[in-house]
Amino acid sequence: MNRWCGWLLCSVLLCAGAFTHAAEPERVRIASEVWAGHTNADGSGLAWDIFRKVYEPAGVQLAIQSVPYTRSIGLVQRGEADAWAGSYHNEIKQSVFYPRWHYDADQIAALGLLTQPEPHLDSLDQYRLIWVRGYEYQRYLPKVREYREVIRRSGILGMLDQRHADFYIDALTEVSDVLSAARDPALYRVTPLTKLPVYLGFADNPRGRTLAELFDKRMAVLVKDGSLRPIFRRWQQPYPFD
Repeated sequence: MNRWCGWLLCSVLLCAGAFTHAAEPERVRIASEVWAGHTNADGSGLAWDIFRKVYEPAGVQLAIQSVPYTRSIGLVQRGEADAWAGSYHNEIKQSVFYPRWHYDADQIAALGLLTQPEPHLDSLDQYRLIWVRGYEYQRYLPKVREYREVIRRSGILGMLDQRHADFYIDALTEVSDVLSAARDPALYRVTPLTKLPVYLGFADNPRGRTLAELFDKRMAVLVKDGSLRPIFRRWQQPYPFD
């Protein structure tokens, strides 16, 4: 009887160990819009390098998927990806989970004609604003009253030129990309407004929460020992953890 109980206990422990091992993800599937120098489609970029530094030493391989921003969120909400990159904190409320640590910070800026008054955070309610659909800047900028979401950035300069909008709001890197397409960039002004921490948004399921917990644990170590500084220097971006 005692031998049978011992065999049963060993079997239970072995099964529990097997289930525990099976629950540990061997890869993290992260979806992202393609942002030049940040999440390039070829797997290079600041964010991809950070995520590799976080996960791969812990035995979790990075698998990337390049899709439009709103689609990346949908993939996570449906459990078809583990996380998406480039989210602001609590930007999405349903079926997602945010870690404690951010991995970068966006300089948010306004692009407008030089003839427009220079905007400030406390005067945004005076202007007609535009930004890319899904970015939800109205949640993070005070006094936003009138805004319009666009699907593509390609028509933004035309909207400003034709006075259909006063300012385009986006991260400084995207604002700079839009401005680079202008025939005469001197006709426009770029005004920094604020900085917003940037997060991974994880699927709100056991796998996503396990990966988020690992992300927080590893980020605490990497920020403390300065391991991420060379990555930000390599991509010539400001270090967001000082």
